[in-house]
Amino acid sequence: MLWSLLKILVFVAIIALLAFGAGLLMEMSGGVQITVAGTEYTLGPLQSVIALVALVALVWLFLKLLSLLVATWKFLNGDETALSRFFDKGRERRGYKALAEGMMALASGEGRLALAKADRAARYLEKPDLTDLLTAQAAELAGDTKRAADAYKRLVGNDKTRFVGVRGIMKQKLAEGDTDTARKLAEKALALRPRHEETQNLLLDLQAKAEDWAGARKTLTAKLKSGNLPRDVYKRRDAVLALSEARDVAREDISLEARERAIEANRLSPDLVPAAALAARAYIAEGKPKNAIRVLKKAWEAQPHPDLAAAFAAIAPDETPQERVKRFKTLTRIHPEHPETRLLAAELNIVAEDFPEARRVLDGLAETAPDSRALTLMAAIERGEGAPEAVVRGWLAKALSAPRGPQWVCDNCGQIHSEWAPFCTNCHAFDTLSWKTPATPEITSAIGGAMLPLITGALEDHSAEAAEAEDIPEAEPVEPEDIPAAADAAIVPEVIDSTAEETETSEGKERK
Repeated sequence: MLWSLLKILVFVAIIALLAFGAGLLMEMSGGVQITVAGTEYTLGPLQSVIALVALVALVWLFLKLLSLLVATWKFLNGDETALSRFFDKGRERRGYKALAEGMMALASGEGRLALAKADRAARYLEKPDLTDLLTAQAAELAGDTKRAADAYKRLVGNDKTRFVGVRGIMKQKLAEGDTDTARKLAEKALALRPRHEETQNLLLDLQAKAEDWAGARKTLTAKLKSGNLPRDVYKRRDAVLALSEARDVAREDISLEARERAIEANRLSPDLVPAAALAARAYIAEGKPKNAIRVLKKAWEAQPHPDLAAAFAAIAPDETPQERVKRFKTLTRIHPEHPETRLLAAELNIVAEDFPEARRVLDGLAETAPDSRALTLMAAIERGEGAPEAVVRGWLAKALSAPRGPQWVCDNCGQIHSEWAPFCTNCHAFDTLSWKTPATPEITSAIGGAMLPLITGALEDHSAEAAEAEDIPEAEPVEPEDIPAAADAAIVPEVIDSTAEETETSEGKERK
């Protein structure tokens, strides 16, 4: 408000001064005399000032017309002038308008329209870095891969857009399934932009799938240095890559290189079960059983696992079953109530033919958390204690239809794996396998249902005998969810066969 009032006052003051000056000029005597072609013109003071202003305006207009004529002459000769720049600005306006419309069409999913707008923008603009990018993306949307590839190649030739061009060709190769070429292009793209997170993730995925573990570890280190990966996650994934590298080297034999990498993987992530098992075997091969025991104890504290028990057994392969039970107390003292610890102790006691101790260790586990392994061990215990055949068959029938228990399960998609791997075979996610019980029921097998009569004997008298002997209900046909793996019950056939003769003898004596 005050500013508007001030402007009005200034305007009034200027008008007043001009009026006052014009009055003074009119009151002054004299003037200016001009003679043109023998004619004399006399101008008063005020008329002289007006004539001077008009003369200045005419001179300015004359100079402008003269510069326009010169610019026109240069324009006709092809030189850059203000006139050419005027027309260029018009072309730029039309070009940027076409570019904006093309981007809108691209965002709307109209590939053909976006491609037409890209062509129009390319005609009006001399900015290939923009128009080629729009052309490439519009051609991809329209399904014209050849034209998109040509546009990306032109982008590669420009220093400013080389990364975009390489990245575009890389994605085309991925879509075509040419992962080897895509991996090389990803390496080149990462060299151009070392901190680009998407390229880092893609290259790491391609290198791991190609089993280029050394290259994958370098890429993982680049992610850590660029701040795109927390240090604890880096250590875990680096351990997984080191373990994968060690497993590849150790496929034929546990060489010195494999041992070093296995030990490094365990050092990076002591709770990684496969790394601990492989590192323990590496120490065993080097004649360092104490180091192997230390590694296995630390991993067992984090999570009891059958692979750790197998590696612990490999420390002294020639010991007697009784000696093994005693030595394994080093592990079984850790998490004594854990189901895996109880199953392990039961297996050891079954092999040592201490069936009452095996039953005591398994007490309630077959009822509270029944899986194929626990039920099969119960069948072995019944056989070892001389129970009727129908009782043993009843436990085996239950084991046949029981779930498998903990397995390697992908945290991302829930896929079950028979052994640990750095990648999920279903969703290809990296480092997502965990040892746990599947959340969903396992796949039903028709074979299990067909085998139930063979195991139970399909005889009423056997079922009745089983019910009387152990108060176990008759085996009813069930829909099995899974077949017990041979690895889970590998110990049971030996125990059953070894005690069969003893059981028959004891039954014969009772009949006599």
